[in-house]
Amino acid sequence: MTVAPYRLESSWHPLGGPNGRFTFSLFNLSDVALSGFTLVYTSLTRVVDPKACENATFLRRNANFHEFAPPKRFSLEPGKSWTFTASGLHRPARHCTDGAKSAYVTLADGTHVTIAVSDLLLEGRVNEPPPVLLPEGRLELPFSLQPFPAEIDAKPGDSFPVVLYPAEGSSADDLRAVSTVLSLCRRLFESDHTPFNLVASPQGRALQFLVDATIAPEGYKLAFFPSQITLSFADAAGRQYGLTSLAQLLHGARSQPQTFRFPVSGTISDVSRQFYPTADIKRLIDILAWLKLNIFHWHLTDDEAWRLEIKAYPELTATGVLRGPDEPLLPQLGNCAEPVGGFYSQDDVRDIVAHAATLSVEIIPEIDIPGHSTATLTALPDLTDGQEAPESYHSVQGYPNNALNPAVPLTYEFLEKVFDEMVELFPSSYLHIGGDEVANGSWLASPLAKTLMEKEGISGTFALQSYFLKRVKEMLTARGRKLAGWNEVAHGGGVAARDTLLMAWENPPVGIDLAKEGYEVVMTPGQAYYLDMVQAEAFQEPGASWAGTVPPAHTYAYEAEGDFPEELKDRMKGVQACIWSEHFLSRGYFNRLVFPRLPAIAEAAWTPRAMKDWHRFAAIAPLSPKL
Repeated sequence: MTVAPYRLESSWHPLGGPNGRFTFSLFNLSDVALSGFTLVYTSLTRVVDPKACENATFLRRNANFHEFAPPKRFSLEPGKSWTFTASGLHRPARHCTDGAKSAYVTLADGTHVTIAVSDLLLEGRVNEPPPVLLPEGRLELPFSLQPFPAEIDAKPGDSFPVVLYPAEGSSADDLRAVSTVLSLCRRLFESDHTPFNLVASPQGRALQFLVDATIAPEGYKLAFFPSQITLSFADAAGRQYGLTSLAQLLHGARSQPQTFRFPVSGTISDVSRQFYPTADIKRLIDILAWLKLNIFHWHLTDDEAWRLEIKAYPELTATGVLRGPDEPLLPQLGNCAEPVGGFYSQDDVRDIVAHAATLSVEIIPEIDIPGHSTATLTALPDLTDGQEAPESYHSVQGYPNNALNPAVPLTYEFLEKVFDEMVELFPSSYLHIGGDEVANGSWLASPLAKTLMEKEGISGTFALQSYFLKRVKEMLTARGRKLAGWNEVAHGGGVAARDTLLMAWENPPVGIDLAKEGYEVVMTPGQAYYLDMVQAEAFQEPGASWAGTVPPAHTYAYEAEGDFPEELKDRMKGVQACIWSEHFLSRGYFNRLVFPRLPAIAEAAWTPRAMKDWHRFAAIAPLSPKL
């Protein structure tokens, strides 16, 4: 491993500016003096006042990308440091991950060299360590089940079978289902003993499969007897979930026999209520299946990159996917001197969709339009109004002019071709089109947009967005697909509520308001279900904080359905966990933030409120597989 020749250390002090002050120190760990250079770092906490700097010149910013120059004729000698401050911040730094996430220097000859980056330190008060997120846990029933079932009347045994195996007479579909869950267990717990065997074992217990049309879709019932177990179900998903529950029970009893047991008698029943490589996506789908979560909402495009191969527009995964110092897309959170890219080929997508289907997981793809389209517009500049000023508006993340223009005719031709390819790749009845975070003021400096608004008799950004999304919905309807989107799809008049599913993310009341307007709703409020949010107030706790602090106990306790009036509950179609990973810089960071809150949301989806128990959950959650 090569040691970085430079290191950037930083701290934040609450005094020194309206939102505090950053202090940066660049250390030269090389043997050569450094001069004629510039420093780039990426950070969630952005500098918005270029003049509020000391001992440095602020050169430019693009969203989270910041570039500074040292004083003229400055030379940084080996073993020495250059210190400067920036106090014109757009918000205070609240946590250790709010400082520089990545950095590089550009040398006098144009070469870019990655810098090692230290965690942000807190000046002016004590750096308290993050608290323990889960209590020790307490069990009334010693069974490891995630999520916990709706009904359980089972007696724990003193031992457990070595394996479970299909009883004689099981169908070929039953055998395939066992093999599928057996393979899932092997992928998630590579070194553990597998729970199933297709061949009968004298040390095992037979598993009898029964089709029962009275059981709800995705539901199952397990009955435990001394010589066998009976699994009753109505459909393939229910059979799979029942097998997964058996695997969880056996996994807990085998791995922690002092805590967990396997049932000897009784019944269990339930009814359902940054670029990642393909292998990581498939493992995440495996984890969803283990937790009996049945939808994978795949966010494939954003300002940072377009990740889905579209054969009609190869530029999207060439120009529109590569970020780097000398690329059309500048580095953003976590990017250093080396260019980064990555996209999913259509063969990758087919492989992932097929993998998910074997586990009863449906994939709903998302391309985020009209906002969050910096990468698209960089790859396809013909989609812009060339008469529009280049920085006439900025998104909340700081991207200039990042929304597809509804007044550019080529926009609709582009989307027609994209949708044609997407419906061939994704069999889901829904296609998610984003619709979120379009900046108020977007397109108002576009002559083409002004002409269109005058012609259609509409005014303002959101009325124009509504016009655009209504045309998008027509395209999807013509292709046999329903529109899914974020809650802002309803802005400016929205689209027709029929065959429209909206994700309410800004806060819980938004979801209720959407239901009152006739929309079907998935509840995913940032205040409970956004897994990139910090889990404690402590400065040393990593994560974002725009939605506040979201400890696992709050995520577990929150009941989205409880907010809905009785007459609107039929319009709440589910809950969703969101993992926004643009600033997840490591696997450990991902796992710390996503677990145990993802299993907590699985219980919100499956487990009736009366059956929820925080201390039981805390005892079982550590058994969950991680990425």
